[in-house]
Amino acid sequence: MASRSSAPEKRPGFFSQIRSLYTFTKGEFRWLPWALIGALVVGVGVGVLIGFLIPPVALWSIILWGVSGLLLGLLLAMILLTRLSTRVMYKKLDGMPGATGHILSTGLGRRWVTSDMPVGVNPRTQDAVYRAVGRGGVVIIGEGARGRLTRLVSDERKKVSRVASGVNVEVLYVGHGEGEVPISKLAKTIKALPKTVDRATLAAVVKRIDSVSQSVTSLPIPKGIDPLRARAQRPR
Repeated sequence: MASRSSAPEKRPGFFSQIRSLYTFTKGEFRWLPWALIGALVVGVGVGVLIGFLIPPVALWSIILWGVSGLLLGLLLAMILLTRLSTRVMYKKLDGMPGATGHILSTGLGRRWVTSDMPVGVNPRTQDAVYRAVGRGGVVIIGEGARGRLTRLVSDERKKVSRVASGVNVEVLYVGHGEGEVPISKLAKTIKALPKTVDRATLAAVVKRIDSVSQSVTSLPIPKGIDPLRARAQRPR
């Protein structure tokens, strides 16, 4: 009997991703089409103006600079679309269970060891604690009502301190209250922490922490949201 060949999943093309990103962003910013057209017009206008200012002033020179301006306008439009879509993404993620895990696993890069799964959770309230380990030390992030997170954060901090003595441990709470970090600034806040751990120590700390971490995958917890439900795919 012939073996079944599993065909690789076909990824959406560049223009398909652009269309999805545009549709996703336009739902929040109705004026987006005019803003994108404006970016194109500005780019072409700048190109044509340069064509008139730089000698020799000739039709072919103006056309070439106009095409260059069009490319500039396309670049400006793409930058605008990307930034606006990011704002929409954070707005939709704000307050959603599992949003912290999504930001940690996609927004910190390879220099931080994270997971979209929480390391501590209250199944009844869905309050959760996440952890990130990097050159800035160990960061414990609480998601949910701050008052109910005290025990979860304390337990995680004690566990980390037992196996990573001397390593800086930071505690952050996601939210909009005093002393809390908005979800849109979470990755930036963590990346801004001063580097207090060298690479060799970091590898050892990650290994020790992983060895004592208990699996919580069997608990009824928010397993990290599907990013496709919060944002459209970005063009590569």
